[in-house]
This record gives sequence, C-alpha cells and structure tokens, in this order.
Amino acid sequence: MKRIQILVIDDDAVACEFLQEALSREGYAVDAFTSGKEALKKDLSRYELLMSDIRMPEIDGLQFLRHVREKWPELPVILMTAYGSLETTMEALRLGAWDYISKPFSPEAIRAMVHKVLEVRDLRQRRMHGQPKLIGEPQFIGSSATMVGFYKQLARVADSPASVLIEGESGTGKELAARSLHQLSARRDKPFRPVHCGAIPDTLLESELFGYERGAFTGADHIHEGILEASEGGTVFLDEITEMSTALQGKLLRFMQDGEVRRLGGNKVRHVAVRVVAAANRNIDEEVGKGNFRSDLLYRFVVRLRMPPLREHKEDMAQLVESLLKKLGYPSVRVSDEAMELFMAYDWPGNVRELQNVLEQTLLLSPFVVILPEHLPARFCLKEDAFLPLLPPLEEAERKQIIQTLQTTSWNQSQAAQLLGIDRKTLRTKIQRYGLLKEELP
Repeated sequence: MKRIQILVIDDDAVACEFLQEALSREGYAVDAFTSGKEALKKDLSRYELLMSDIRMPEIDGLQFLRHVREKWPELPVILMTAYGSLETTMEALRLGAWDYISKPFSPEAIRAMVHKVLEVRDLRQRRMHGQPKLIGEPQFIGSSATMVGFYKQLARVADSPASVLIEGESGTGKELAARSLHQLSARRDKPFRPVHCGAIPDTLLESELFGYERGAFTGADHIHEGILEASEGGTVFLDEITEMSTALQGKLLRFMQDGEVRRLGGNKVRHVAVRVVAAANRNIDEEVGKGNFRSDLLYRFVVRLRMPPLREHKEDMAQLVESLLKKLGYPSVRVSDEAMELFMAYDWPGNVRELQNVLEQTLLLSPFVVILPEHLPARFCLKEDAFLPLLPPLEEAERKQIIQTLQTTSWNQSQAAQLLGIDRKTLRTKIQRYGLLKEELP
C-alpha cells in the first residue's frame, strides 16, 4: 500500500526530526528541509501534505505558502509557529493554509491535525474553498494554543454574514472580538456601532435601535433614525444582550429574521441589511432556562464563540504585561520574576481588564523601574499558599453584608439587590469584584 508523502520545512533541524519521528510512527513517509527556498526548487506535487514553520530565514512560511499556492493550488499546507497572533492567523488563512498550529505541540496533537487535514482533503474533491479573505491590524495579544484556536474560529467566521454570539466573562475582550469580526470582513468600510444594552433603559433602548417618528411619545419632536437603519451594510454589536427585555427581544428576533425595521410611532416597514453580533457575560443557556432570554432568538445566532478567560491562557501573561505596559506609557518598566510568579498563580476573575487595572494602579502608586511583589495590590499577598482578597475594612464589611443578604434570599439577586438598596446590575458587579461564588459559600 502506498504511503502518504508529507514534506516538513523548519529551519530548526531538531523540530524536523521531532516531526519526522512523530508522523513516521503513524505510517507516513516524511521528508524534511531546513530551508523553504531549497524546498521550492523541488517538484512538490508528489507530496500530499506540506508543513512549514512561519519564522525562517531567506523565505518565511507565508512567502513559502504564496509560492505553493501559485504552483500547486490544491496542495494542503499546515503552518506552524511559536509566535501566533491574530494577524498571522488571518494572513495564513487568507493565503489558503489548511490549518495553523501553535508551538509547542505534542506528537498526539500534530498527528490529530494531520489526520484531520488529510480527511478534509479527501472530502474537498468538489473544490470547495472556504478560506476567508481577511486583512486587518493585529489587536489581540497572545500566541498560546488557546488563543490561536480562538483566532482560527474568528477568522473562519469573519467574512460571513452570519450573526454571531460571543460568550465569555467580563474583561476578556468580547467587544474587541466583535470589532475584529467587522474589521476583518468585507463590511470594514461600513459602520460598526456598539450598543451597551445593560447601560440603557429598555424603553430608550428600543427607540435607539429602531428609531421613532415625530410625535411617537412625549418629547419626540423630530424624526429619529435608529441605530439599525444607520448601520446599513455594517455591523451592530449588542453588548450584554441578556439585559434586554423579552419584549424587545421579540422585536429584535423579527429584525434578525427578515431585516425589518419599524420606527416607534410609524407604520412604514424598512428593510435593512445589517450583521448582528452580540455578547453575553452570563450563561445564556441558563438564562433561557429561567425564561429571561428567548430560545428562538438564541437560535437566530448562527455561530457561538467563546472568549477564553485569562486563567486558561496564562502562557500569554508575559506578552500581555509587556503590551499593557507600553499601552500605559511605561515601556521601560518590567515585572520582576517574583511578581510574575504571583501573576501566574492568581486566578484573574476580572481577566485582561483586571490585569490592566492592576498594572495601572501599581505604576501610579509605586512608580519604580521594576515592579516587585511588595508593589502589588494587597490581594496578591500570599497566605497559606492561597490568594485571599485582603480588603479595606469598609469593603470587607460590604462584602460580608452582601454574602449575608444573598444567603438570606437563597441567592435571589433581585431580592438581595432590593434589600441592599442597590440595583441588580450593581449587585452583580460587586459579586464579581469580591469573587463571590454560590457553590463556595456556606
């Protein structure tokens, strides 16, 4: 039986040997080159799969991929890199890479990817081409396998008109993901309009989205074009969509089904072509179960993406810290190894937003060239090998009062907020701030 021929290109000879060993054990015939330039001198048509590193001298992996696409357009190529980013992922997929993997990877991971690509190659005899044509500026920071996996999902969805729901914790960068979807699509020259549903009263939110006619309500002394109409051909980003009332959800559902917009106080129906991207920081399936979110609206979102929390890609911590220090105007400041160990051990409930806040607070209060453990906020102090939130007396008293009230109301947040004299959104913010989890409290 003929063995499948695979060619590996990596300027690191050790990496070539690793791949040859890993793939040969699966029965593949593997050749290797340490130069993309030398590999291009050969007739590559006899290979059924090419694998190339991206960062190489003379000719890098993306340039190699361009040459391969010109001569052998149907030849599958997997790109490998230790420096993954949204930009390189977009460019790789735009140029026609069949897949993209972040180093380091295990033998099992690369064998699984090769198997998948070869399987897909067999299914693509109908010459289906689904790679998105994306060009954009890199915005996300992180080259871990977790983030590269997210970049790949983002890339494959970006140029589609499909509605997208981005799920994830607060501070993970859901709006950044939505902006990337827009910027990396054919809609990039059209409007991108974010709407923070949780910050706008429901009655006002309806008029902002759909617009209103003169005389529609007291004070409506002019015609107002809604955000959906004003975003024709572009993208509307609905942040915190679970804060929207079920009544307004019904009107949004009709728009997502038919593109129909009817202004408040008007009878005329307008049809608008707008892509809807939404974000939720609460478990939307649980909200459906509670009756707070319509299941039929949920099903209108063709794609659901999950933003990984920072604790799931701490390998990117050093890269994130360096980028944030530059953003904050302190490019020469560095974090000591001891302080970085505390960063790596911490769970980051507020994610990247919390990381930026910690750095900014530390730099303002302790403007040193090197950030040491003693410069960090009190919650990073270790006690019995665990992180405990060391709070000022007033905040600790507030925390205890919130815990007591939540326990009294069996974690009914609406009742608890009423007893505490605050609104429900403020209560949720404080629950997140103090890291209160129902299952961890008595």
